[in-house]
Amino acid sequence: MRPYPALPSTNPRQSVAVRLGMAMAVILAVVLLGTIFAANKYGQDAADETFDRLLRGAALQIAERILVTDGHANVDLPVSAFELLSLARADRVFYRIIGPDGKTLTGYGDLPMPKDDKGHADQTYNTRYKGADVRAYLLRRQLAERFVSGDVKVIVAQTTTERVALARSITAQAVLTIAAAGIVLLLLVVVVMRIALRPLARVERTILERDVNDLSPIDIAAPAEVAVLLEAINRFMRRLDRRIEAMQNFVADAAHQIRTPITALRAQSQLALEEDDPEVLARLHQRLHERTVGLGRLADQLLSHALIAHRADMAVSQELDLRRIALEAEREIRAMSDEYIQVELPDEPVMIKGDPISLREAIKNLLNNALKHGKPPVILVVTPVSDRHACLLVRDCGQGIAPEISARIGERFASNGIGPDSAGLGLSIVSSVASSHGAVLVRRSTGDGFEIGLEFVVNAS
Repeated sequence: MRPYPALPSTNPRQSVAVRLGMAMAVILAVVLLGTIFAANKYGQDAADETFDRLLRGAALQIAERILVTDGHANVDLPVSAFELLSLARADRVFYRIIGPDGKTLTGYGDLPMPKDDKGHADQTYNTRYKGADVRAYLLRRQLAERFVSGDVKVIVAQTTTERVALARSITAQAVLTIAAAGIVLLLLVVVVMRIALRPLARVERTILERDVNDLSPIDIAAPAEVAVLLEAINRFMRRLDRRIEAMQNFVADAAHQIRTPITALRAQSQLALEEDDPEVLARLHQRLHERTVGLGRLADQLLSHALIAHRADMAVSQELDLRRIALEAEREIRAMSDEYIQVELPDEPVMIKGDPISLREAIKNLLNNALKHGKPPVILVVTPVSDRHACLLVRDCGQGIAPEISARIGERFASNGIGPDSAGLGLSIVSSVASSHGAVLVRRSTGDGFEIGLEFVVNAS
C-alpha cells in the first residue's frame, strides 16, 4: 500500500522527549545551584570547625602555662601550641595574653578584641589584622590568687588562607560528585523516556500499516497513559465509521431511487415526442408533471434526510419551546400549500432540549404525510402529558398507516416505488429525529381518525 504524504502542519512540532529533557535539565541546574550553595556553606562550616579546634587547643595549652609568681601573672609560652597551629603552613599566627588589669602581658598588643564581647564566655570571631582576614579564639581563665585575681584573656588568631582553601576543596568535590550524578541521571532519564514512548511508535506504525478502509478499533497493549489516547482515537474512528457508513448507504439508496423516476421520465418524454394524438399527449404531459413533482419531492426529502443525519452528530441542543417550533413548521407548510391546518397549543411553555432545525423538518414531514394521505381536518397538537413528558401530535380523520408500512417505520424508502404522492423518506426522517432527541415515535388510531407524533422528556425546571 502506498503511504500517504504527510500534510504540512501549521503548528510547530514539539517533542515530548525534548520537553521532558529540557525540564529535567532545568531541574538539574536548579538542584546543582542549590547544591553549590549548600556545599559551600557546609565546606565553610567544616573548615571553620576544623581550624577552630586547632585555635582552641592552642589557647588551652597557653592558658595552662599562665602562672602567678611574686604577685604577678606570668606566661611561659609552650612551643607545642604553635606547632599545632603550624599545620596550616600558609597561614600566619598571632596571639595576645591580657592580664586581669587589662594590660597585655605578651603578644601582639594591638590584636583586636571581639566587637561583641560576651563577658565571661569564650568565643570565636572574625576580624582583620595587619591587612588580612583572621579568625580568632578568645579564652578566659579565672585567676584567684592572694595578690592576683580576675580574668586572664588568651587570644589566638590565624589568617584564613588554609581554611578558605579547605572549604573550596570540599565544595568542589561535592559539586563535582552531584554534577556527575546529575549527568548520569539525565542520561538514564533519556533512556527511560525512549523506552516509555515506544508504545506511541507502535500506535503510529499500526495506524500507518492499516488499509485506508479499516476503521476497526486499535487493540494493542499500551500503558495507561497511552491507552487514554488509544481510546480517544478509537472513539473518533467509531464516529467516523458511522458517518462514512451512513453516507455510503445514503448515496447508494439515493442513486437507486433517483434512477427509477428518471428512467420513467425519459420513457414518457420519448413517447410524448412521438405522439400526435392530442388526448394521449395530454395524458402523457400529466404523467410527466406528476413524475416531475414526485422527483422534486424525492430530492427535497433526500436533502432533508441528509441534513438530519448531519445535525444528529453536529448540532448542539438548545432550550426550546415546543409550541414555537410547531408554529414555525406550520407556517412553512402553509406558505407552500393552500391546505388548512388547525393548531392546538397549551397556554404554558413546553420546554425541551433539542435542535430546532431537525424538529421543524420532522414536523413538516408529519404534516405533509397527513395532508397527502389523511383526511381533513389536519390538527397539529402540542400537549403536556405529565410533569416529565410532552407530546407533539398530528391528527387527521383518515385510516392511518397500513400495518405493513407501520412495521417498517424508520427504514428509508419504505413505500413501493416513487410516486407523486410519496417519496418514502418522510417517516424515516421523523424516526431519525426521534432517535437523536431521545423521543418516542407514537402512532395510534382514534375513534374518528389517526394520530402520529413524538413524545419528549420535558426539561426539569
